[in-house]
Amino acid sequence: MASERFVFALSAPEVDELGDCADRLFGDGTAMDDVVAAAVELPTLEARLSNWRDELRGGLGVVVLRGIPVRSWGTDKTSMAYWCLGHALGSPGQQNPQGELLGHVTDYRDDASAGLVRLYRTNDDIRFHCDAADVVGLLALRTAEEGGASRIASSTAIYNEIVRRRPDMATELFKPFIYDRRDEEAPGESPVFRVAPATWDGEMLRVFWHSDYMRSAVRHEGIDLSARRQEFIDLFDSIGSEPEMRLDMVFEEGDIQLISNHTVVHSRTAYVDSDEPDDRRHLLRLWLSL
Repeated sequence: MASERFVFALSAPEVDELGDCADRLFGDGTAMDDVVAAAVELPTLEARLSNWRDELRGGLGVVVLRGIPVRSWGTDKTSMAYWCLGHALGSPGQQNPQGELLGHVTDYRDDASAGLVRLYRTNDDIRFHCDAADVVGLLALRTAEEGGASRIASSTAIYNEIVRRRPDMATELFKPFIYDRRDEEAPGESPVFRVAPATWDGEMLRVFWHSDYMRSAVRHEGIDLSARRQEFIDLFDSIGSEPEMRLDMVFEEGDIQLISNHTVVHSRTAYVDSDEPDDRRHLLRLWLSL
């Protein structure tokens, strides 16, 4: 997967257009939660937005945009400009039961060894997974001093490799697995849900993968993970982690990474932060429906 195929530098007029959108909304007194797609006008970016949307729907499944001046804009303007871009591409969705729409991915010093911690709140490794949206977007406000690479792999390529190496295991991807909600269920909702990791829609293999949530489901009474299923989970994760199957991307400040959750799995390497509080790794996250 050659990175130059999906990395796009934003031109000065395109950057200005995003900044102007943010300034106009601030000037109108519009709160972020009150922004609607009709209020977002990005005519200069319109053609490229359409191409990027197509790339995420049926192309490589990853788009990286470069050139947001996060230092000069500051967090508030950058967040609003990113929000404008999200509304131009699709519809932002809630990322947790608290209704968070614009997530902050940074090290909150949560204990990574705790059983149900959301690992994005730590500086630890994160295993391959997908998020519950068509697209996940990450904008880098600050990068790590060391590590913190975004690791991506084609879920289709992983499946094809499973078929090649272990054809006896390939059908497991189409059988329902039990996923743990990890205490984020709504009142009265089951603490687990059941879904097949993969479906074939006639044109595309669509994968929803979250092995940590498959593994931790066994903490609930009456739920077991067979040796075969455990082997399959380990097989999928290990193939995706092989150097020839994955691509590691190091964020630069102002980068926006957009990933299709249907065709790409993503993870993250552990990182070391700066000693300066204002320079600690900090990403803004969007979940988008296209």
